[in-house]
Amino acid sequence: MKVILLKDVKGQGKKGDIKEVSEGYATNFLFKQNLAAPASDSAVKVLDQQKKAEERKKAQEKNDAQELGRKLGELTVQLKAKSGTDGRLFGAVSNKQVAEGLEKLGIKVDKRKIVMDDPIRTLGVTEVVVKLHPEVTGKLKVHVTEE
Repeated sequence: MKVILLKDVKGQGKKGDIKEVSEGYATNFLFKQNLAAPASDSAVKVLDQQKKAEERKKAQEKNDAQELGRKLGELTVQLKAKSGTDGRLFGAVSNKQVAEGLEKLGIKVDKRKIVMDDPIRTLGVTEVVVKLHPEVTGKLKVHVTEE
C-alpha cells in the first residue's frame, strides 16, 4: 500500500515521502498515529504543489539573503570603545555590539549569525563574516574608534 508520510517515521522516511508499506502496518499504526495518509492521486498532486511552493520559498529566502549580503558589503559599522595608548582596547568588541551597531543602521541581524573567531581587541577596521543563510555569507566592515 502506498502512503504519504505526514511526519518523520524512524525506519521509513522523512515527512512528505511516498512509501510502499504493508497494509496492516499502514492501517494499524501509521494511520492511527496520524503519521501517514493514503497516497491517492489527489493527495500526491497536493504534495507536489506543496513541495513546489516550499522550493519557491527557499529560493526567495536565498535571494533575500544574497541581497542583504551585498548591502552589508557596502556598509561600515562605526563603534566606539575605550583604548589604551598602544591601540589595544580595554575589553573587546563582541558580536552582540556589532549586531547592535547594525540595528542602529536599520538592519536587524541575529548576533549568533555574526561569526567572529575572537572578539575585536584593537582599533581600526576589521572585516567580520555574517552567515545569512546556509549557502550565503556576507562580509561586513567594523570600524572601531577611540571613545
